[in-house]
Amino acid sequence: MHAAVVTDFTKPPAYQEFPQAASTGDNEIVVDVLAAGLHPLVRSRAGGAHYTSTGALPLVPGIDGVGRASDGTVRYFVVATDLGAMAEQTVIDVRRSVVLPDDADPVAIAAAMNPAMSSWVALRRRTLMQPGQTVVILGATGTAGRLAVQVAKHLGAGAVIGVGRDPRQLATLPSLRADDVIALDEIPAGFDRITGADIVLDYVWGRPAADIMAGVARGRHDMAQPLTWIQIGSMAGASADIPSAALRSMPLQIVGSGIGSVPAADIVAELPELAQLISTGTVRTHTRAVPLADVEQVWPQPENGQRVVFTP
Repeated sequence: MHAAVVTDFTKPPAYQEFPQAASTGDNEIVVDVLAAGLHPLVRSRAGGAHYTSTGALPLVPGIDGVGRASDGTVRYFVVATDLGAMAEQTVIDVRRSVVLPDDADPVAIAAAMNPAMSSWVALRRRTLMQPGQTVVILGATGTAGRLAVQVAKHLGAGAVIGVGRDPRQLATLPSLRADDVIALDEIPAGFDRITGADIVLDYVWGRPAADIMAGVARGRHDMAQPLTWIQIGSMAGASADIPSAALRSMPLQIVGSGIGSVPAADIVAELPELAQLISTGTVRTHTRAVPLADVEQVWPQPENGQRVVFTP
């Protein structure tokens, strides 16, 4: 079969022949892959840089996708091996998959499930969000951030405030039901608009996270109001120099949400409802479908607001 194959962590995957997929366990089946998303986690693993990378080569990238089983059912699946989703076929564990509605769009599902899951799981499994609470999304102009706006609103947030760098994408957030948007470089003048946050979904970390955390601590009107800061991504840096006063001056809880901090069984349990929301268009993102044969050319290209989905 053909697949995208990584043989060097410093180079994009190449489209080439790869050994045929074969199931080995009782819960494993082979599926014909219909669509697989090019997510930041996929890029990071393919570069050997992610904390879950095994360092083994060669590997087929792709952490999730949509495939058709031999019985005709179409499934969204999460892959847990080095034979990833970016191949004509792959092996899945049926316990890490969900059967999709007949009218589900494989490309839309493959594009949105992984980035939407980051906020969905964070708000369902890493905190107990109460209806009417204020959610700030730090890094709201990326695909995951834009989906987080929609997810937070769907789950009952009273106000959602999007913070990001890209002015073009910021301008689109109100159409996704964001109540307020703030450019990241305008935060110092706009602290009063976020100091009442109950939850922060942080896709950025680094210096911006530390500065915002300190600013919220200084400007909080009700110092007894709890703040849950959920760390999801690190686009601005892997570490943040958080001032001790921010930890002492308010009930601040910092938690992570990702592979390892959320049990796999909990993630799988959330798949059906999220897949349904994406299938109905309640939660949506822009996509760009690309033939898998073009993987080497497309891989280095910027996302530009569209999640790339490879179709074998």
